[in-house]
Amino acid sequence: MLGKKKQKPRRPSGHFDTLVSSRTTVEGDVHFSGGLHVDGTIRGRVVAEEGGDAVLRVSEVGAVEGDIVAPHVIINGTVHGDVYAATHLELAEKASIHGNVYYNLIEMAMGASVNGSLVHQNEPVGLLGRDKQQVSTPAIEEDKAEGHDDATVSDKE
Repeated sequence: MLGKKKQKPRRPSGHFDTLVSSRTTVEGDVHFSGGLHVDGTIRGRVVAEEGGDAVLRVSEVGAVEGDIVAPHVIINGTVHGDVYAATHLELAEKASIHGNVYYNLIEMAMGASVNGSLVHQNEPVGLLGRDKQQVSTPAIEEDKAEGHDDATVSDKE
């Protein structure tokens, strides 16, 4: 109460080092550190510097056509690609993801949509080191090992 200092958040939510404005299209991969706010379009991978505490925010009018790899990701726009959020992922109400989502901690508002798989990853370090690897479930792999091509079950067995 009296005399106690409030702790400041590690990264202020309004501080972003780089802005891609709504009238800008970036062609190619984007590597960043700190904060990146996207109002425009990025056609390529968006990758945060390893070992940092980077934040990527895609606004309601922003779009990314490629994979995203960052510790903290906030999406309220459109993403066509996989999302790898090592620490925290926030999907706001107008978020639309067409791809798989790999996360450690997720916060999803009503109205957000994911057209792909949501995959929980316990180890955030493994998320940042990923490079477009296929993720499969053990049950599907077991069916394939037994000679089943699909996961359907017939009544005759």
